[in-house]
Amino acid sequence: MRAPSLLAAAAALLLLAGCSSPGTGSDESDVGASKDDMTSGTVTVLAAASLTDVIDVLAERFEDANADVDVVASYGGSSALAEQIVSGAPVDVFFSANEATMQSVVDAGLAADPEVLVTNTLQIAVPAGNPAGITGLADFARPELTIALCDTAVPCGAAAQSLLDLAGVQAQPDTLEEDVRAALTKVSLGEADAALVYVTDVVAAGSAVEGIDVPEAQQVINNYPVALLAEAPNPDAGQAFIDYLRSDEARQVFEHAGFAAP
Repeated sequence: MRAPSLLAAAAALLLLAGCSSPGTGSDESDVGASKDDMTSGTVTVLAAASLTDVIDVLAERFEDANADVDVVASYGGSSALAEQIVSGAPVDVFFSANEATMQSVVDAGLAADPEVLVTNTLQIAVPAGNPAGITGLADFARPELTIALCDTAVPCGAAAQSLLDLAGVQAQPDTLEEDVRAALTKVSLGEADAALVYVTDVVAAGSAVEGIDVPEAQQVINNYPVALLAEAPNPDAGQAFIDYLRSDEARQVFEHAGFAAP
């Protein structure tokens, strides 16, 4: 992915290198363009923080197949990204971590017909070795523990609160983070005993954290919609990138990262 140059308004730019081996058997149409296509220019993408690694991988592959295209992606809490769009940030593609946040952009007349591409669920993340002996959601009420959650204004926080309510747990969070990667970082650095993050974030963290499944999580599923924005500076290339995100090759990358099909 080439260095960002157009999103001065975009906050929380996180560029974390993803890793996945290329899929096999893909033809040129899988990566969004044929030799006769005129796809070119910059595609500006705002995507939820939990998509960082997978979009980095897919953007690089899309650029490799489309030599005249630069994909500039910025990541953060979906709600903050939506606010940037509503405030006039020049963006081609918005990829949100839930439908409610995407709907705020649709309601502003800035996107139409968003499509859910993948889903995600929550998991408890603990530091490697689980030093606090976390076994489930009930531990989130233990006052002696340091608990990290996302703020309820962002999708991961709203989902976490729904999950805690479903389990009848009154959590005592010590920190509320603006996006899921910030909550994950607290755990991976040993600054928190546990956090509720997405399954995909536990996968991305590798050996730095361990994941603990929560049975109720299957009742709190986040749908991830993507949309081409109505005022996209480069709608043709933006649509080509979305088409690539729908491809079989992209699906394999999403699945490798822990996302599920809708």
